[in-house]
Amino acid sequence: MATSDPGIILDLIESFRRSKALFTAASLGVFDRLSGAWATAAELAAEQGLNEEALGRLLDGCAALGLLEKEDGRYTNAAVAEDYLRRAAPDSLAGYVLYSDAALYPMWGHLEDAIRAGSHRWTQTFGWEGSIFDHFFHTPESRRTFLDGMHGFGRLSSPEVVRVFNLSRFRHIADLGGGTGHLAIAACERYGQMTGTIFDLAGAVESARRHVEASRAAGRLRLQAGDFFEDPLPQADLYALGRVLHDWPEAKIHRLLGRIREALPEGGGLLIAETLLDDGRPGPVHAQMQSLNMLICT
Repeated sequence: MATSDPGIILDLIESFRRSKALFTAASLGVFDRLSGAWATAAELAAEQGLNEEALGRLLDGCAALGLLEKEDGRYTNAAVAEDYLRRAAPDSLAGYVLYSDAALYPMWGHLEDAIRAGSHRWTQTFGWEGSIFDHFFHTPESRRTFLDGMHGFGRLSSPEVVRVFNLSRFRHIADLGGGTGHLAIAACERYGQMTGTIFDLAGAVESARRHVEASRAAGRLRLQAGDFFEDPLPQADLYALGRVLHDWPEAKIHRLLGRIREALPEGGGLLIAETLLDDGRPGPVHAQMQSLNMLICT
């Protein structure tokens, strides 16, 4: 008779169910609708033309997961949903939840094919040709959803990155592939003498404008559109690559790093923020799962 605990196996068997319950509730706008309000399953179902009994099961599932509170047959957001699952929340992760539902979840269904072929799965899943980033930014809505998701993650990590590294000697940070600008914003907010440039493709960098305008360092930040593989880089004594290098093959990484080296002044620096794999052993789990995600996506 087996003596080991099967708990980890049982948990993994049903983990995708928990994710999909979260994804579906977010896609249906449940957390936006229940922000600061209480409603019954019947009320929510009537508003959206959903099946009341089925929606009740989803809401109860979300309550069991700690995402909703339930009282006398009515539901409202739990604190964690209010903070991170409302689309309008400052620290919202809703964009990445929606992107995970629409893009990652179906692509991960082809993980076995990715392992057999050693290649991404966006063509198999969606019929897309060309870079996956072309499709992330195909419409303003899809671009904003993806970038808002990245911004939510950045709001969690970037303040810590600029805290643990002493950047006080640098005068100007150029955030390459900066997206919504969370890394440059965090750096300029922490270091009062620092100015910054958020540099990304035109569609992406425009999404940074509202975040820059909301920052207390807005007067020291500017936006610049460009392709960091082709266009001149902004002048800076500190270049930053936040969650950028993992998207590209080795040849392009070396090309980008070479361009940065040529642009750096004497005494300049490069700040790289990435999820790291442990040396010589599997882990951490999040990084290993992101490694598989990059196989599927890029």
